[in-house]
Amino acid sequence: MEQRMRRATRGRVAALATVGLLLAAGFGAGAAPVQAADTNLVVNGGFEDGLANWFVNNGNASDGAQLSATSDAYAGANAALVTSRTTTGSGPMQDLSGKVQAGQAYTLTARIKYENANGPATKQFFATMHYGGGTYTNLVSVTATKGQWAQFNGTFTIPATQTVSTARLFFETPWTATPSTDPDLHLMDFTLDDVSVVGAAPPAPASKTIEVVGKLPGEHNPLIGHKFGADGFGLVHDGRVYMYMTNDTQGYAPNPATGVSPGINYGDINQITVISSADLVNWTDHGEIQVAGPNGVAPFTANSWAPGITKKMVNGVEKFFLYYANGGGSSNVITGASPLGPWTSERTSTLIDGRTPGAENVAWKFDPAPFVDDDGQPYLYFGGGPASTSMPPAERFNNPKNIRAIELDDTMVATQGTAAVVDAPVAFEAGHVFKRQGKYYLSYSSHFGGNDFGGSQQPLPGYPGGGQIGYLISDNPMSWPKETYAGVLFPNQSQFFGAGTGGNNHQSVFEFEGRHYFTYHAPTLNKRINGNTTQGYRSPHIQELAFNPDGTIQQVVGTYAGVNQVRDFDPYRVFEAETFGWSKGVATTKVDGGSAQFGGAAPNLAVRDIDNGDWTALSSVNFGDNGARSVTAKVRALAAGGQIQVRLGSATGPVVGTAAVDTPVGQWAEVTAELAGVSGVHDVYFTYTGPAGVDLFEIDTWAFQAATLELPVTLTASARCVGGRVYVAVQARNDHGAPVGIALETAYGERSFAAVAPGANAYQSFNTRAVSVPAGSATVRVTGAIGGQDVTTVRTVQHPAGTCGG
Repeated sequence: MEQRMRRATRGRVAALATVGLLLAAGFGAGAAPVQAADTNLVVNGGFEDGLANWFVNNGNASDGAQLSATSDAYAGANAALVTSRTTTGSGPMQDLSGKVQAGQAYTLTARIKYENANGPATKQFFATMHYGGGTYTNLVSVTATKGQWAQFNGTFTIPATQTVSTARLFFETPWTATPSTDPDLHLMDFTLDDVSVVGAAPPAPASKTIEVVGKLPGEHNPLIGHKFGADGFGLVHDGRVYMYMTNDTQGYAPNPATGVSPGINYGDINQITVISSADLVNWTDHGEIQVAGPNGVAPFTANSWAPGITKKMVNGVEKFFLYYANGGGSSNVITGASPLGPWTSERTSTLIDGRTPGAENVAWKFDPAPFVDDDGQPYLYFGGGPASTSMPPAERFNNPKNIRAIELDDTMVATQGTAAVVDAPVAFEAGHVFKRQGKYYLSYSSHFGGNDFGGSQQPLPGYPGGGQIGYLISDNPMSWPKETYAGVLFPNQSQFFGAGTGGNNHQSVFEFEGRHYFTYHAPTLNKRINGNTTQGYRSPHIQELAFNPDGTIQQVVGTYAGVNQVRDFDPYRVFEAETFGWSKGVATTKVDGGSAQFGGAAPNLAVRDIDNGDWTALSSVNFGDNGARSVTAKVRALAAGGQIQVRLGSATGPVVGTAAVDTPVGQWAEVTAELAGVSGVHDVYFTYTGPAGVDLFEIDTWAFQAATLELPVTLTASARCVGGRVYVAVQARNDHGAPVGIALETAYGERSFAAVAPGANAYQSFNTRAVSVPAGSATVRVTGAIGGQDVTTVRTVQHPAGTCGG
């Protein structure tokens, strides 16, 4: 096995490993034992589905090539042709992350051919694995003769110590630093076919479902209890708050026996989690945006941390711009048609990096936070990390000058001008700006000292301590001298949530319906899962922000209580089942089709991993005075015998309705529970029962149906003779507590009464002008109001036959 580190200079250090590769014949190696239950881990290795699952290696910025399907195949209809290579490593690649395991052996086979007229008579090719960063390992090699198909055929073992969170297989020619000096020798076109990597399939991934109640009923922090999310950034749009977060759940893998996960690995995170709410307590899970990585919206980036989002009209079209950190070295932006996408990349390289004017001395060019001023001018705030070593130690500690402000151009996907220094005291990261009453506020997270910040130093009086949120107030969004420092906005969260919840923080501020709210994160859900131990998995929190008369901010107190629910939940509509005030033991997953609540272009999720005893709940649901008559759920049965119970007040509260999930297994269908005694405002719990040890069903949507409003009325009808003719008499008594309008309708005439008092009657005797009439009916229409709502009640009453004379 040959393992190399590709550095920024594009150099490699080559060494033969003492464990690993058993090469094919020609390399003089024997065969490794074949594992039981071997599986081909490569998808579309014969390219019969075109280039599906394949892409050009993009591990370095200089890599590049054109990949196309060709009928010049070793077998079948298609192969892959790679042309216009810019580096020796520019070849076809497939992501095997999550498929291969450290310490396991695999057999690799493939066919390769080159036919370049000016190329050498023979050429060596490598099958290589990129394990992330600068770690590349040659797996199997073959020397091909020009114009002839050659076969890779060898077995490799991944070292037990190798990290495989990233594992990307690609095909290349031997590395050289300057291949363009002889492209016929180093950058020839070649064709690839019939690729396979055979070995034991990885074990099923550990369940990420959080089985404990991490958000306690009655509490509003953390915002969600079924997954994690950090660095929350709030966006208000169309009556909802959307929260964008680093997807801490991506690396969560609790041990099935202990329930404890390994510590968080930020290098694995390339997704952004989105939730939204109209009341700040019941939050809808919109799933994850695959931002970075080979299959991401911006595949030229590897990570997506610390998102920031804003919206702006561009060329008459409202667009949404989601900024994120591509690790510590750069930041980028993707563009959405709505807060939920769909998302596209208007860039082919990162927005903020070493080329950004004014950012040269910023160690970490991350944590991008956008702000659009009232005049439409957009800005971006970014940066953090160790202070420049050229500064005196005390200055490195107190004024590290590691955050920047820069203008964006009108497209929102490019900067303009030079970044300005934000001289925030004891700054570490997470700069964020909002505006209130003509003043600009910049909040940020403070550092913890140490060698990166001048060694053993003390903060100046009034400056933040470690891991606190400080803030500045300025009259200019590009001017942030140290004199604008205003104090500590939020102490370290461990002051409020105790052992295991410390560390740095990340915040944003948004205004919603006239109030300002402060977002932050704390590993509170992680702590409740494991007691007082945490592994770095963070959860979103919100507290209301209050201001003093002089515009300074009252220091925020972190609480589990969180914020007040700003409005009752409206149940009389179709809404997503993955909307939770609280939950126990469930997870969510994306399903086919668009969202019934948010539209066909929005992702659709369903509640999954529902076991006997699990539940979900909604806070403060307003059923009105007349109440609800039923609730309908769209479900997919996974086992027979499942039931949904509707309870009020708690997971053990009274059952007011039950729906049997007796629909065909594996098919989406609707089930309905008739409800009794459900009116007014209640916390509503959906509790799930059924056979133990199996997933019962999945739920896509809920919809409550209101009880029919009816005005009370007592009706009578009769037939009698007057003057030899039959008269039909109809009477309606108003049993309502307020005046109503009553209209009496028969086949023999109509009569209306504008305001019939409570207890009074509307009466009319209709002349049929006949000596004999058959039995029939009269229609009575009653109009009035119930609870401020206009109501019309239509009733019928039968009258007997009538005969006069004889």
